[in-house]
Formats: sequence, structure tokens, C-alpha cells
Amino acid sequence: MVDLEKDLATLAETLVKAANNPNINLALSRAVKSYRENVNKALSRFPHTVERAREVREIKLQALSNLQVLYEKAAKSIEENHGKAYLAKDGSEALKIVSEIVGTGKLIVKVKSMVGEEIGLREHLEEKGNTLWETDLGEFIQQLRNDRPMHILSPAIHIPREEVAKLFSAFFEKEIPPEIAAEVAAVREFMREKYFKADIGISGANIVAADTGSIFIIENEGNGRLATGAPPVHIVIVGLEKLVPTLDDAFKTAEVTWRYAQYTVPSYVNIISGPSKTGDIEKVTTYGAHGPKEFHVIFLDNGRLALSQNETFKEALLCLRCGGCLYECPVFSLTAGYYGYKYLGGIGSIWTAFVAGGIEKAAPLAYVCLRCGRCQERCPMKIDVPRMTLALRQILTGNHAD
Repeated sequence: MVDLEKDLATLAETLVKAANNPNINLALSRAVKSYRENVNKALSRFPHTVERAREVREIKLQALSNLQVLYEKAAKSIEENHGKAYLAKDGSEALKIVSEIVGTGKLIVKVKSMVGEEIGLREHLEEKGNTLWETDLGEFIQQLRNDRPMHILSPAIHIPREEVAKLFSAFFEKEIPPEIAAEVAAVREFMREKYFKADIGISGANIVAADTGSIFIIENEGNGRLATGAPPVHIVIVGLEKLVPTLDDAFKTAEVTWRYAQYTVPSYVNIISGPSKTGDIEKVTTYGAHGPKEFHVIFLDNGRLALSQNETFKEALLCLRCGGCLYECPVFSLTAGYYGYKYLGGIGSIWTAFVAGGIEKAAPLAYVCLRCGRCQERCPMKIDVPRMTLALRQILTGNHAD
């Protein structure tokens, strides 16, 4: 039963505390300024991206009406590529599949993944006796702080460099100056051996092309390439909504994603379609060359199929996870990821209600949203969060408009 008044009061207290935190204010002000400058620069240099975003919206809408068929096509392609494909109906089933592949006592390197946060992946694998390191710099910071991500793309967006230096100095047991280059170098040195000693690499995916079974991982740090290429086993956990029909569709979606994530072009676009292989001796294909010998792709439903059939709310599944909406949100820009549950901001209330958390956890989030529309203006998919937020409120109040 939703106790909206109590839940709103609790959330309000949390948000006020976050908004009054000088470290959060400092870090967010820097991040928002940088994001706006960078995304405007990227779109000015490549103005065709705006029209391409409209095309991708139509591609994604068509995909949402056909997710089951696209999954079956992708699974067949992955199996033909000597990988293994799975469909998990919910988070528990996904964790069970992962556990059966991983076992216990393993060293795991993980690439940043919102689906991993959605199902509690790291905590689950650690409870099973495994050692898991987050390889994304922001996720690594949050892992050391025993905290959750505070932004879709920049998990430690609320932590200024001065606080990072204190955290790293304590963890590495040596003085790390409050200089970003020095902080990055310290993590690089620590993480380097982990990639090559790891038994398992785990990632999400930005996009999956159904026709070829190819997964796309867009990144800049290089951790994604190492974590998915060095260990002998690569596990992908990806939401069904990431499916698009063709490889060409995937390239278009990738370009729009990285531009609205503030980059003219990313350092890396990893396209992975199966385990490593070679045919250099007598043209006989042998699997397990320099990269992984095993390639597992777990597609997660967890409410996505039902949401794709919901005419009122299915638009939420168009989200590319570029993070642009959060930088424009008046509430998020003051409070970071404290405005959210697993998924953040206004769009996060819809995802919380139907995918990751349930209606009770979504209720207070829906009423924090100002419905100002700034997120929709920035969104490459033009997702109408204000409309869906109002519809969610109407459900919460027995279909009476607020």
C-alpha cells in the first residue's frame, strides 16, 4: 500500500540534504556546464544528428512493437556465431543464469551497466564468493564508497576531484593529489593486472542488432575493450529494449547516442558478435584465439515486454541512456541521483514503476517531477516525460487528474 505522504516526506528530506551539500553543488555545477558546452559543440559540428535522431525514434518505435520476434532473431544469430543466448523473465532469473555461468571463487571485471544495477548484479556475485571490480572510473569510485551510481553515464558525478583524492589516497595507501590526471593514473595502474587475471568479463550493451547478433558498447575509457576482450569468458546482460532490427539501424542509434552524450565521436565503439576466433591455419575456424572462448548474452525482460504493449507508457523504452535529460532537470541538477531509485530523474519514475522497483517506489518520484519539459527538449528521442508523469500520478490517485 502506498503511503504517499510519508514517502514524499522521506524523499523530500533526502533531496533537501543533497541540495545543501556543498560537494554535490560544486561537482554538479562543473558537470552541467561541461555537458552543455560539449553537446552543443557536438551538434554544431554534426548538425545532421538532429534529423538522424528522428529516424532512430521511428526505428526504435517499430522495434518495440516487435521485441519478441527481434529477440528470437538475435538469439538465433548469436547461436550461429558460436555464442549462447538466454531470455530471463525477471532479475532473479537473470542472476540465476549468471551464477550458473560464473560459479564461485572467480575474479570478475565489470563494465558499467544500468541493467547490472537494476538486478543487483555485483552484490549477488560477491555474496556467491566472487571478487568483482567495477572498471568504469565513476563506478569504481562509487564501489569504494559503497554507494550507488548517481548518473546514468557519470556514476560519480556528484563527487568533486578533491573528495576523490581523499578516497583514493586512503584506498591506495599513498598520497593522490586532487588532480584528475593523477587520479585516473592511479586507477589505471591498479586495474591493469585485473583485466588479464580475470576469469570473467561482464558488460551491458548500448544496442543489439538482431540480424547479426552484434552488441555495441560505446565507451571512452578503454575499460570496456579490455574487460570484454581479455578474460576467457564474456557475459552480456542487456534489456530487450536495446534490440533494433539491423546492423545499419544499430550504427545510426549509436551515433545519436554518443552525440547526445556530449561526444563528437567516442574513443571506442566495440562491436562484438561472438567469441574470438581465427581461421589462419588452413582456413579452419577455431574459437578462442586472443579474446574470450565463451560469449553469453542474457536478454532481460523484467517488465519490458509488457511495457512495450502499454500505449501510455511504452515511450519510456525509447531511452538511449545518453543522460542528457538529467543535466537539464532542475531537481537533478541540485540533488544528483538522490532523485531516483535504480533509474534516475523524471524518466526514472516511469522505469521504476514498470521495470525496476514497482509503483510504491515510483510514487514519490512522480510527484517530485516539475513537469517543466526541459528533459523532453534535450532528449534525442523526444520522450514525453511530463505526459507520462501526469498519467502515472493519475494511476496513483485513482485516475483523477492532479
